[in-house]
Amino acid sequence: MATDVIMPQMGESIFEGTITKWLKKPGDKVERDEPLFEISTDKVDAEIPAPAAGVLKEIKVNEGQTVPIQTVVAVIDAAGAAAAASTSAPAKEAPAKPVEEKKAATPPPPAAAAPAKAPAAAAPMRATDEEIRSSPLVRRLAKEHGIDLAQVAGTGAGGRISKKDIQAAIESGTGRGAAPARPGAGAPPAAHGAFESAVPRERIYFGKYEVQPMSVMRQRIAEHMVASKRVSPHVYSMDEMDMTRIAQLREKSKAAFEQKFETKLTFMPFFVRACVEALRAFPTANSSIDGTNMVLHREINIGIAVALDWGLIVPVIKNAEEKNFLGIARAINDLAERARSKKLKPDEVQEGTFSITNPGVFGGLMGLPVISQPNVAIMGLGTIKKRPVVIDDAIAIRSMVYVTLSYDHRVVDGAVSHQFLAKVKNILENWTEGLL
Repeated sequence: MATDVIMPQMGESIFEGTITKWLKKPGDKVERDEPLFEISTDKVDAEIPAPAAGVLKEIKVNEGQTVPIQTVVAVIDAAGAAAAASTSAPAKEAPAKPVEEKKAATPPPPAAAAPAKAPAAAAPMRATDEEIRSSPLVRRLAKEHGIDLAQVAGTGAGGRISKKDIQAAIESGTGRGAAPARPGAGAPPAAHGAFESAVPRERIYFGKYEVQPMSVMRQRIAEHMVASKRVSPHVYSMDEMDMTRIAQLREKSKAAFEQKFETKLTFMPFFVRACVEALRAFPTANSSIDGTNMVLHREINIGIAVALDWGLIVPVIKNAEEKNFLGIARAINDLAERARSKKLKPDEVQEGTFSITNPGVFGGLMGLPVISQPNVAIMGLGTIKKRPVVIDDAIAIRSMVYVTLSYDHRVVDGAVSHQFLAKVKNILENWTEGLL
């Protein structure tokens, strides 16, 4: 009995996914719930487990392809599990040939086929963005490039406009305000998407070079960072904080804390606890902007930037104001571990109201982080390092750290940002909360 493997829906607002890597090949034996392939969506990268045990009979969607949810991406032959164990290596290669022949016979990808559709028939039925079946990413790309979605033919399920459709519209000029053609027809092809190089192509391709396409995650990061700098007027405030008291407390309690609670004791929970109190005192830093309205969030959901070998992701500690120090420490370690193993769920990287990034863990003295939309502020932590400082007219060796607050000047003023940092500093330098 064959089992279809489908592209799963990883969240309510996610309607397509990109297969970034197949962990098995046709003919391989798979166990139920064993990781089968990796996908990337607008929200998160994840490993998708096999829905049944058996032999991977056919792969229908190649690596790098983006398809709508519920699309059959592979077929598992459950009845062939026993036979696979006794077959030789050459026998396993046999099922791969029909797959290759089938791929050769498949029609062009949606991006190329989009112009062949009949947009004239679909356009009158879709007068507004609300009536158009598309994802938030597609709508954002259309807005950034001035594309009228009513003039774009959707090739996805039920006429949904996919990312490839909107990219094809941007490149071909479909819809109003299409992106102009780029110079340098003889230059090597470059990836097109929601962001374009400000430098002419002939000034990029010269001498000896190697072209490496961005990963799906890197493309998402680029899109989000460009959008944030375009939307939010970034301003920065900095302060220097004495972490000696906390460094000594952590060193003293680290072994007992990890033994008692079975979780690591890092510096991050101290900063999160201090930020929670500062956000309570200055709620505008825990807000979002909707046109001319300021949305003040009652929950404090703090995103913690996690560096991955293949990019960056910001899992969110929901309702941090309700957690004690131990709860925050466990949440940080759990989210970071699952981010690195691609086990995060889409809702665990959404609905953040404030963010913290820690370039100091790599030795960085300080940084000027880009705001994670739709937040209005993000705090950057430098490395904690012993330095000579003057205390009561005497030179002392203290564990110091530079802390930066990047904020959206539309709603957060300099006075508020420095008061916010002063609140964080006061809590950290006069820490009273017990750890054990």
